[in-house]
Amino acid sequence: MFLLESPVTLEQTIKKSRFIATALPVSDEETVKASIAAHSDPRANHNCWAWRIGATYRFNDDGEPGGTAGKPILQAIDGQSLDRTLVIVARWFGGVLLGTGGLARAYGGTAAACLRTGTLLEQVAALHGTIRVGFADLALLKARITGFGGASILAETFRSDGAEIAVSAPKARFADLARLIADCTSGRSSLKEGED
Repeated sequence: MFLLESPVTLEQTIKKSRFIATALPVSDEETVKASIAAHSDPRANHNCWAWRIGATYRFNDDGEPGGTAGKPILQAIDGQSLDRTLVIVARWFGGVLLGTGGLARAYGGTAAACLRTGTLLEQVAALHGTIRVGFADLALLKARITGFGGASILAETFRSDGAEIAVSAPKARFADLARLIADCTSGRSSLKEGED
């Protein structure tokens, strides 16, 4: 899956109708609602949209014939394997009827073309874990975790005999990070997998 790095907009004219697509990264349904309100153009004849966040998705035809706008926009999002993405396509009617197939191609095509102009970031599955480490190994271990590609320290809690460190690492490299921790501390510390 991929994420859209930043908002993008694309405009095109199809048989005298003007279409403007705006694609936005979104994190939750509240952000979606606020973005739809902020980016819909009240002067347009239609403001059709679709979004996907994980397994949850919605789409809206905004007065266009059923299935001719929102669903093709969602298909454009899914066709580019995007997650946490909202696309709004505003249409100004130009006097030429497009028909249901023409509308679906226009909305879906405008959304897809807009998404292709954006910078996409690969969404990497991550695992979280904890490490209990003594003060003698703490500085070296933190340096090694920070230098390990894709790993990050999320939190650090100090105790009387050392610290507990919460970390995140790409799922594909989690076992490698566990080996690094064991090697770095000569087996005195280990990475215990936690919840996401």
